[in-house]
Amino acid sequence: MDSVELEPYGEVKWHGRKNAPPTSDESQLDDVPLIADGDHYVSDDEGTWTRRPARQYGSVSWSDQISGYSERCFTSLRNRLRRKKNYRPRTVCLGEEFTEECPRNAIRNQKYNVITFIPLVLYEQFKFFLNLYFLVVALSQFIPVLRIGYLYTYWAPLGFVLGVTMLREAWDDFKRFLRDREVNGQLYKKLTPSGTVSVPSADITVGDMIVIEKNQRVPADVVLLRTTEANGVCFVRTDQLDGETDWKLRIAVPSTQSLPSDREILLTNGSVYAEAPGKDIHSFIGKYTKRDGDDVTEEPLSVENVLWASTVLASGTGIGVVIYTGSETRSVMNTSQPQTKAGLLDLEINRLTKILFVATIALSLILVALKGFNSIWYLSLFRFILLFSYIIPISLRVNLDMGKLVYSWMIQRDKNIPNTVVRNSTIPEELGRIVYLLCDKTGTLTQNEMVFKRLHIGSVSFSSETMDEVSAHVRQWWRSSQNKTTSSQPLRLNTMVRVGEAVKACALCHNVTPVSQDCIQLEQNHTMRGSDSEDEKVFLSGDDTATDQQEVTYQASSPDEVALVQWSATIGLTLTSRDLSSMSLLGQDGQTVTYTILQIFPFTSERKRMGIIVKDTSSGEIVFYMKGADVIMSRIVQYNDWLDEECGNMAREGLRTLVVAKKALTSEQYRDFESRYRQAKLSLSERAAKVDSVVESLEHEMELLCLTGVEDRLQQKVRPTLELLRNAGIKIWMLTGDKMETAICIATSAKLVSKDHTVHCFPEVSDRHQVHEKLNDFRRKSDCALVITGTSLEVCLSHYEGEFIELACQCPAVICCRCSPTQKARVVELLKKYTRKPTCAIGDGGNDVSMIQAADAGIGIVGKEGKQASLAADFSITQFKHIGRLLVWHGRNSYKRSASLGQFVMHRGLIISVMQAIFSTVFYFVSIALYEGFLMVGYATVYTMFPVFSLVLDVDVSADTALMYPELYKDLSKVSNAELQISQSRVACLCHYRAVRCRSRPFLCGY
Repeated sequence: MDSVELEPYGEVKWHGRKNAPPTSDESQLDDVPLIADGDHYVSDDEGTWTRRPARQYGSVSWSDQISGYSERCFTSLRNRLRRKKNYRPRTVCLGEEFTEECPRNAIRNQKYNVITFIPLVLYEQFKFFLNLYFLVVALSQFIPVLRIGYLYTYWAPLGFVLGVTMLREAWDDFKRFLRDREVNGQLYKKLTPSGTVSVPSADITVGDMIVIEKNQRVPADVVLLRTTEANGVCFVRTDQLDGETDWKLRIAVPSTQSLPSDREILLTNGSVYAEAPGKDIHSFIGKYTKRDGDDVTEEPLSVENVLWASTVLASGTGIGVVIYTGSETRSVMNTSQPQTKAGLLDLEINRLTKILFVATIALSLILVALKGFNSIWYLSLFRFILLFSYIIPISLRVNLDMGKLVYSWMIQRDKNIPNTVVRNSTIPEELGRIVYLLCDKTGTLTQNEMVFKRLHIGSVSFSSETMDEVSAHVRQWWRSSQNKTTSSQPLRLNTMVRVGEAVKACALCHNVTPVSQDCIQLEQNHTMRGSDSEDEKVFLSGDDTATDQQEVTYQASSPDEVALVQWSATIGLTLTSRDLSSMSLLGQDGQTVTYTILQIFPFTSERKRMGIIVKDTSSGEIVFYMKGADVIMSRIVQYNDWLDEECGNMAREGLRTLVVAKKALTSEQYRDFESRYRQAKLSLSERAAKVDSVVESLEHEMELLCLTGVEDRLQQKVRPTLELLRNAGIKIWMLTGDKMETAICIATSAKLVSKDHTVHCFPEVSDRHQVHEKLNDFRRKSDCALVITGTSLEVCLSHYEGEFIELACQCPAVICCRCSPTQKARVVELLKKYTRKPTCAIGDGGNDVSMIQAADAGIGIVGKEGKQASLAADFSITQFKHIGRLLVWHGRNSYKRSASLGQFVMHRGLIISVMQAIFSTVFYFVSIALYEGFLMVGYATVYTMFPVFSLVLDVDVSADTALMYPELYKDLSKVSNAELQISQSRVACLCHYRAVRCRSRPFLCGY
């Protein structure tokens, strides 16, 4: 049997069959090297297989290695100086001060302060060799023996560059300071024993009772204790946290919601147990405990009882107890710190500067050697280096910075992409060499507006054109089901009954709540019953109702559910009201039926389904309804021969599918389930697993009712824009926090995944062994789009980071779903690390900020999810379709113009330096300047500026041609380092030729 040796640092040697790569055997999977093929392993004469060195994308020079090593040392030292925070669970007692140390609840997005501004700005500037070189040259002019000309000839250009940079950084940071001060100074009402007092957001601490009003930002992570509604519910907008525009339902703690007044919260001997701070915004484990003498009442707390910071209360008013502040809140823990971005063109010029510096030293050594190494030869060497310093022109930075300002002005003045804003004018050239585009889904590719398209009940399929037939069936079914003469006998299972039961299930199985804005507005003019003082009049009376109601709108955490409820209302079953314990349906005949809500099982990324148990108040019938993804529901419903085929048909149409089923329960069955379910919810350890186990006891042999298809409308011209970007050689990855099925449907509908490509859904993995096996399986697939969840992505990156990125880069498209904001940013960082290619990230929500800031070029869209992504991005646009013109036209022009400008500025410096070398050679290698200082300054600025700077207006093709032939963008991004070096060599040869002609002309004329 073959054997494996694991060498240090991950080197793998395989002893076995010669001239054949190792094969994968499931029984001995751990003994098989990952991705063991001829491209990754080599065999020697003894049949030993050894892993090849990791693939390097692009050449790495010695200067880059030293710079990278210095950066790693600095990062390591900084991490060691920072004290690592160990998060622990906490118990907050209501009405008592929290004594443990917690971070201050202040938002700070500034990059500098008064003390660190000058040192950090100077460090960011002088870490580039170009600026550091001219600083040394300028400082050398204070030494009399090395002085070549006037001080202003060296200090004026350097001071101008530094001054402009510092003013720009100071202005940007001052604007951040004003925004932070506005947010931190926002006043909130704090509930105290003496009444309510106003406190700024920055002074809120753990344990405070905070009053949050409608349309007010939640300042910290709080547990909701009371709401304006008597049933204890409210809605929040989480678009700045998870990118989803739909309102989320939140529930107050029942024990505190039932108290007669606000003051009773402070007098109650209650406490809130909260888990340790974490990043997961979709889960929370806590417990509310109330002690009344020897009696102890415990209630489980979940994510439905918590309001995360940076969300907005959408309805009513609420009171919550603060559990996390500052850096411990979910929103801050999922946000990465902004970094100063430097363009790749600037880095390339910085590397080229080092080459020119070496050439300067070589030329100076040659002249010194020809002159002879006398006693003071080193002074001549330094003077020659100073004389030839114009080979590296300081005006290059000035010209490039001014060119960037011109590019930014052109982008903002383009009428074809109106309201585009350039917030970072230092990297417009990066738009011209993008290789990887990472985009969000919700609000970026889609409008987040769902439209019901298709209903399939097994024997009949109804489309949007045949909804009148569905309405007629529902009308007849509703009349028959409400007829008392036939209600005692079951209806015959025909098309009418099938359609009616399917529509009824869609109208009941959801988390949708009808909201009337007029009702909410009228309720805010009342106070809650039992308030004894003006300070306690925070809440509304649940008994007050509006007389004039506006048209009802539906709110839910999922737009799919809203689409189903709206569709059922147009068919003939309208959801008229809902609270925590009941909901009512209105039929076409005006008769209302009320259902008692016994249990709700919300949708999770792991379960991929949601369920509800309701009881008909008139008949007493208890029914368990469930809907979810077809991959899960196919194992739960009874046997059928049409579900898989129809799901595939709808998926090919780009529709989002949901399978709906039901199961009737007896009273005894439900009581037994309720007892086991309550015990599982009170558990503090492995609560989710225990709850899922109890719920799964009901999920078997359910009756299949229907299959629904909903379409998510795309943004304008998404398909042609994505096609344009693909033809331009840009690989597109979609990173979304939505569920897998939704992401696949949108990718198919937007043609991100073409019909020629298959979709490979990476299975859920939990350990290294499973990752090893699934990656080997995925390697054998070719030309397929990869779809992976955030959980599996985290496990893969923890064990096989480089291998996974390498495999993913070979896919025509990659879709990462259920990604957290930090995972999005990490994917961007890994692409930059392993591919060394320029990346661009685009999004429109607060959950996209980390990804946008991590990319080489970040683009924010101003949309329904606010302006947080737009304000944090380098470029702001209003529609996704504008990105095509922004990259293919403006990006290409900016990069091409800056490259030409850089070459011509160096060409100008080389000409004067070669003339200086000829002059020194002719006059016995003397180290004196050929021209006076003011002439040299004028030559590098005023005399030759306009002809050279006119290159920023150069246009090789028109905008229509660039958009018609995006391959021009692709060809430009493929320029290799070798071609760049050849181009620079041609420029150097041309400079020598012109300098010789210019310098020899006076001699030929007799001078």
